[in-house]
Amino acid sequence: MDDRELYKLLQEFMTAERAAQLELVASQRTRHITVVLEDLYQTHNASAVLRSCDCFGIQDIQVIENHHRYELNNGIAMGAGKWLDTTIYNQQKDKLGSATLHCYETLRSKGYKIAATCPHRNGHTISTLPIDQPIALVFGTEVKGISDEAATNADYLVRIPMYGFTESFNISVAASISLYELTRRVFESDIPWQLSEEEQFELKFRWIQKSLKDSKGIIKRLKAQAQ
Repeated sequence: MDDRELYKLLQEFMTAERAAQLELVASQRTRHITVVLEDLYQTHNASAVLRSCDCFGIQDIQVIENHHRYELNNGIAMGAGKWLDTTIYNQQKDKLGSATLHCYETLRSKGYKIAATCPHRNGHTISTLPIDQPIALVFGTEVKGISDEAATNADYLVRIPMYGFTESFNISVAASISLYELTRRVFESDIPWQLSEEEQFELKFRWIQKSLKDSKGIIKRLKAQAQ
């Protein structure tokens, strides 16, 4: 029994509405945009960003731990983390030294352009940021923002226009505004932003197992019956 046959059998253990939702969400996922979080230390902010990523169809999250450990608040994330793919770059474990540069190098090897959010530096706005190539949108710590290293080594600097006295948006608010505008532009373009059929199936197969109670036991029984 291959995974596709198994997936069809597993669908019988959930409602038709839930099965249809898995199909729909997978078809709306994208890796054309990814989010990079550098050294966030407040769990509620990291959790809120992940929740926004799930809502806007962003599948991959990159987490840089140069100085602060990444943690989630499940009450705020609302379970979003289990539907996303998160890669962590930790300086202590990284033989290359800087976790930020390692993250950048990895993303560039996959075809991404790095867009670092800098509210006080001239650069693109979210509305003018080029989207013809995959974009990695970098957000920094709650007070200081991204590091100088993250800004210096980015391909683009990007900001959200502001018109008041306050100097910056909260990180989770900035992420939501940015992702709303970027996904709108990408989804309305001719860019092939959707995942491949194989990538969509891989997600659905993982998701259906996370959606079912005792999925391991169910799979074991189904495979035994097929023998």
